[in-house]
Amino acid sequence: MSDRTINQQPHRESEGPAPATATAPHTHANGSEPDDFAVQIADSVESFVLAVTEVAKGDEPGSAVSLLLLEVSQLLLAGGRLGAIEDVVPEDRFEPDAGPEPDGEQLRERLAVLLAPIDVYHEVFDPYGPPEKPNAFRISDDLAGVVSELQHGLTHYREGRVSEALWWWQFSYLSNWGTTCTAVLRALQSLIAHVRLDSPIGAAADGADTDDDGLTDEQLEQQAGDLMAAELGLGR
Repeated sequence: MSDRTINQQPHRESEGPAPATATAPHTHANGSEPDDFAVQIADSVESFVLAVTEVAKGDEPGSAVSLLLLEVSQLLLAGGRLGAIEDVVPEDRFEPDAGPEPDGEQLRERLAVLLAPIDVYHEVFDPYGPPEKPNAFRISDDLAGVVSELQHGLTHYREGRVSEALWWWQFSYLSNWGTTCTAVLRALQSLIAHVRLDSPIGAAADGADTDDDGLTDEQLEQQAGDLMAAELGLGR
């Protein structure tokens, strides 16, 4: 998982007023039927998890980048809806045990193989923070991490803990996967723009961890450009 991942679980206290916003807290009794909002968010989350898993199988490598661009965009719409409402208020003071976390290593490895020439990208973490050098990240790491976080909420949702699922998706969107998906979306959009606008893809920055595989920067750049050109049906 990329360095953006927040590994610490939140300690949730029930005392104290909720932050003032324009909307009321989103509450939902565990074990009851989910409302339309919860169903729509859960559908978006499950669709993303299934789609990324299918793309990672590598059956259609020529459409991988385009499909991931669409799926990440749609997930960010669901995340925006979660960010626009006031804090979700779960029933329990502490998060119930969701069981063993799914192992996302196989998904990460498959995505890394599929996206090898274009996996590494560079991003500035906080656009409002002090000036900093871009850091190197991997699309495969980021997507596998996002899927893992979303699956954690899906476990709660499928077991009838709707408020817990919404709380987790909202918290993790604000603390991690919203930022991660935004960065991945920029990388995917940039890849397509480079090819469509016939703009060469730059080499990795000095010191970037790109798992040296013996290829020169020029060869890596050519591979990335050829991959995108083939996907978009453009001749090079």
